[in-house]
Amino acid sequence: MVQNSLSDIARFAWCYWHRHPGKISILVAGLLAVTACEVLVPLIAGRLVEVVTNKEPVSGADLPAAIGALAWLLGLGAAFQIIRQSCLYVFVRLAAQCMAAIMSETFHRVQRFSADWHATSFAGATVRKLSRGMWAFDTLEDAVYLGILPTTLVLVGIAVALFLHWPLMGTFLSVSMAFYIAATVWMKTRWIAPVNRISNEADSTLGGAVADAITNNGIVKAFAAETREDAALAEAAGDWRTKANRCWNRYVSAQGVQQAMLLFLQAGLLGMVIWFWANGRADTGDVAFVMTAYFMIHGYLRDIGHHLFDLQRSINEIDDIVTFARLPMAVQDRSDARHLNVTQGHIEFDHVHYRYSGQSEPLYDGLSFEVFPGEMVALVGHSGSGKSSLVKLLQRLYDIDGGRITIDGQNIRTVTQESLRRAISVVPQDTTLFHRSLAENIAYGRPRASREDIEWAARQAHADGFIARLPKGYDTPVGERGVKLSGGERQRIAIARAFLADAPILVFDEATSSLDARTEAHVQAAMSTLMAGRTTIVVAHRLSTVRMADRILVFERGRIVEQGNHSSLIVRPDGHYRRLHGLEAPPAMGEAV
Repeated sequence: MVQNSLSDIARFAWCYWHRHPGKISILVAGLLAVTACEVLVPLIAGRLVEVVTNKEPVSGADLPAAIGALAWLLGLGAAFQIIRQSCLYVFVRLAAQCMAAIMSETFHRVQRFSADWHATSFAGATVRKLSRGMWAFDTLEDAVYLGILPTTLVLVGIAVALFLHWPLMGTFLSVSMAFYIAATVWMKTRWIAPVNRISNEADSTLGGAVADAITNNGIVKAFAAETREDAALAEAAGDWRTKANRCWNRYVSAQGVQQAMLLFLQAGLLGMVIWFWANGRADTGDVAFVMTAYFMIHGYLRDIGHHLFDLQRSINEIDDIVTFARLPMAVQDRSDARHLNVTQGHIEFDHVHYRYSGQSEPLYDGLSFEVFPGEMVALVGHSGSGKSSLVKLLQRLYDIDGGRITIDGQNIRTVTQESLRRAISVVPQDTTLFHRSLAENIAYGRPRASREDIEWAARQAHADGFIARLPKGYDTPVGERGVKLSGGERQRIAIARAFLADAPILVFDEATSSLDARTEAHVQAAMSTLMAGRTTIVVAHRLSTVRMADRILVFERGRIVEQGNHSSLIVRPDGHYRRLHGLEAPPAMGEAV
């Protein structure tokens, strides 16, 4: 992904912060108040030391002055804690609201990225980036509000106080702090950040490798490949370890440089105030003020390295979700998109042109055909001939390059994607299920369906038999991607889902390929019932499923080279369909004719 600039990150953060103006106002006011409390502490401490170290006998004014200075110190300490604690409660609520919004909105956006994006992106790494980005925003907020802003304000306040009393000392402090901060920023951004980014990429790769192996654990076991996967993960972990060590070593080196600069600052400040004292330009109170101020400065400058580290790390880790927010949507609804109204289910591809990304030759170059209301059309052809791509274009998972696709005369680019896809029930060849109950999976296309409707759909798909044998029946969790069910059972659940969705257009992508012969016969009968009165497209890889089709479209390299029903196509000498049928089952050819 393209690296985002600091301004990009700032705009992304402000996009969420500015939604809460009340909380931001409270936090800013509180920050200014606690800064004032901290800057006043060295001044009051110096006054207290000046009073109590007076060599003359204690006068009537000294004790009240000392008690007053002590009261100020205690009051400032109490005010600091009360204001800071109150601001933290507000800050926690703001942080939680922003983090929840980031995760929800980024997930919303990623869900709507193109099918091509999801096909080329590693799911495990994407999940890792989402969760890491959400927590990185929390680190960013902490670094800015709890670290960098109060540090900056306090250091500026102390520098101004010193400058007003001793311009030379104030100038030395300002220059030293500026050099320290500039050096720290340079080390974090130019020296550490590049290797930190490389370390994060290795971390994503490691997390993705773990997710990939665990998700496909069944295949790993089937090929006894545990040792091989262990070795692959060990290699990924070793790569991460090397890159992480390099990154962390630079952090340690940077801290050493920072400590040396702080030692120089200490020597300069304390040396100056002692010189001023020796020349009668500072008293004991002034020395106490400078020492107290230095200890405060030391703590803040020491911590600012950690804050800048946290800031840089959060910027690196939030980079992915900022990119997600800026990534253009490949398929978008028009601003005036309307709801698709399907009255008949008439589908038309009108001179459709489409080229896969990165391909020089188009897949479809002026493809035209119609599927009439209530008609069952089968799509056949060699793998890669354009059958499945046609279905994806009908669902508008991709946008075409030219021509148009209409349903009942409505161009699918002018309607909302949600209404388009709700009008089409798809039963895929490779069915995956959510890690939820069987009932929830069946009702996914109609989540408010009653239990009676769910059970009816399961009966229609001949899934009720195996469901009844499960320990919890319809409430049985199916495992990640439905791994607890066989391929045939998952496919029957998908068919039941299509029954319940009751969409006017049906698409079957070899929906019975994982079923045994007996179950296939039952399901095909159920499919016939489901297809009655509906426009149906069947993508056929096994030609035995297309005999019942009203019309068969034979595809070859993105073109329709033949069309007709089974009986008319099978008798054509040297016909494409006849050759496909012969390749599949040569002995049955005579019978088929």
